[in-house]
Amino acid sequence: MQITIIAGARPNFMKIAPVIAALHNKQQQGYNISYRLVHTGQHYDANMSQSFFEQLGIPEPHANLEAGGGTQAEQTANIMVRFEKELMAHPSSLVLVVGDVTSTLACSIVAKKMHVKVAHVEAGIRSGDITMPEEINRMVTDAIADYFFTTSEIANENLRREGKTAEQLFFVGNTMIDTLLKNRSRFYAPPVWEQAGLQPQQYLVMTLHRPANVDEEDHLAILINEIMHNSRQLPVIFPVHPRTAKHLERIALAHPNLYFTTPLGYLEFNYLVANAKAVITDSGGITEETTVMGVPCMTLRDSTERPETCTIGTNVLLGTDPAALEPAMELLFAGKWKQGGIPPLWDGHTAERIADALLALLSIQTQPAQVA
Repeated sequence: MQITIIAGARPNFMKIAPVIAALHNKQQQGYNISYRLVHTGQHYDANMSQSFFEQLGIPEPHANLEAGGGTQAEQTANIMVRFEKELMAHPSSLVLVVGDVTSTLACSIVAKKMHVKVAHVEAGIRSGDITMPEEINRMVTDAIADYFFTTSEIANENLRREGKTAEQLFFVGNTMIDTLLKNRSRFYAPPVWEQAGLQPQQYLVMTLHRPANVDEEDHLAILINEIMHNSRQLPVIFPVHPRTAKHLERIALAHPNLYFTTPLGYLEFNYLVANAKAVITDSGGITEETTVMGVPCMTLRDSTERPETCTIGTNVLLGTDPAALEPAMELLFAGKWKQGGIPPLWDGHTAERIADALLALLSIQTQPAQVA
C-alpha cells in the first residue's frame, strides 16, 4: 500500500516530518506500507523550504512539482495540473494533505476527482473569517476529504456540524508539537543573537504577514511604531516574511531597537521564541508553539482558528487595532500575563497515532516473516 504525502509550504514541513518518521517506524516493524513524498514547490526558496527539510531530517522528496509563484489562482492551477500527472504516473491508495495552504486545497481536489481517498491532518480548524485564503482552503478540503485527523475537540465539533461521522474523525493531537518537542534540545541562536546583544527574556519577537496587517502600508507603519513605542526599549526581532518585505521597503521606519532578519530556519527561529519575553504575531502556528513553551503571545488578528491557544494556552487575541497593544504590553511588563497550560494530546505522540490510524484504515498488515 502506498500513501502520497503532500507538502508545499513552510508550515507543512513541520507537520509532515513526524508523520514520515512514524511511517518509517512502521516499515521497520514489518508493516507493508510505503509513501511517496511530493513537494509542490509552493515555497521554493532555501529559507522558506530547503533549510526546513535539512534541519528536520525530512528525506529528499520523490517529486518536486516546482509550481511556485504567480497569483493564487495561477499557483492553484499549476499545482493541480502537475499533481494530476504525478498521481497518474504514481497511483496511490491515499493522499495525505496537511494544514491549510494552497497545496492542500489543490491536491485534495485532484485526488478526489481521480477517485483517491484523502486524509487531512489538522482538519476542522476554523477562524470564521472567509476573507482569509487559508479559511477557504480548510473549508473546501474538509468538504471533500474522507478522513480527518484533528488537533482539538473544538475541531471535532466543527466537523460534526458539517456532517462528518464518528468513523471519519480521529482526534490525534498536533503534529507541530511532535516536531517542537523532538527538536527543542537542538535549537540554536541565529546571528542576530550576538548582533543585537540579546539576553533571555530581554527582547521581543515579532512576525507579520497577513493582508489585514501588511497590505496597507500606513497601517503597517502605525502597527510597528506602536509596538516599538510600548517595547520599553527592549530589542524587537522581526524575521521578515517575503510578503511583508516588499511593503517594508516603502515605509520609513527608524527604531534603533528594531532588528530585521531574513526568514529563519526552524531551529534558529524557535530558539528566539523559546527565550523571548513575548511574541507578537499574526501567525496561527506560532501561537501553538508559544503555548507549549509557555511564552506570552499576542495575536494581531480579529479571529483565530486555534482558540485553544487562548482558552488554555498563553495566547491573547488582540485584533488589528494598534491601540490594543498598549494595555497588553503593560500587562506583560507588570508580570501579570497568564501562565497557560497545554491542550490535550499535544504530547509529542500525534504522528504515532496517525500512523496507527492509517494502518487500520488501509487494512495494512505486517509482512510475513521470510523463511530462511
